[in-house]
Amino acid sequence: MPHEKQQETDMSPAEIADRVWELAKRIDFCMFDTWDGSKQQSRPLSSRVFRDEHAIYFLTSATSHKLEQIEQYPRVNLAYADTGSMKFVSISGDATASNDRAKIKELWSPFDKAWWDDENDPDIRLITVRPDSAELWDSPNKAIAFSAMLVSAVTGAKPKFGDNATVQL
Repeated sequence: MPHEKQQETDMSPAEIADRVWELAKRIDFCMFDTWDGSKQQSRPLSSRVFRDEHAIYFLTSATSHKLEQIEQYPRVNLAYADTGSMKFVSISGDATASNDRAKIKELWSPFDKAWWDDENDPDIRLITVRPDSAELWDSPNKAIAFSAMLVSAVTGAKPKFGDNATVQL
């Protein structure tokens, strides 16, 4: 029988899912992790989080190696971190790549000019991730986490850092 991880939260699965989507949208940049058949590769990407579409979108270059990796191994992981607030989210799902020009135009922002001239640049491709599970680590703040570690070091008790839970999305 597989070992199930014990949840360290009083939140319901719906509340956990709400918090996962909220933090992914707020944090924005994530480490986008792919597999090439022999090793994992992570790179920072800005995400466009649309819970109502059950999708997280990314713009990338048509010549990016991650597109080949996604085509062969569509399973990806997105790791979001707000270290200042001690909030972390890991989202797993399947990714697809496309040349959906309408969606690229819809998602385009002025920040994308750092990589492309405009939304019509033929080099832009769209990555869509459909999340199916996530894990959340949600501490009240850095000071409380540090205090919990100090108490643990002095007492030997296991520290409580806030909410930690997994959820199906």
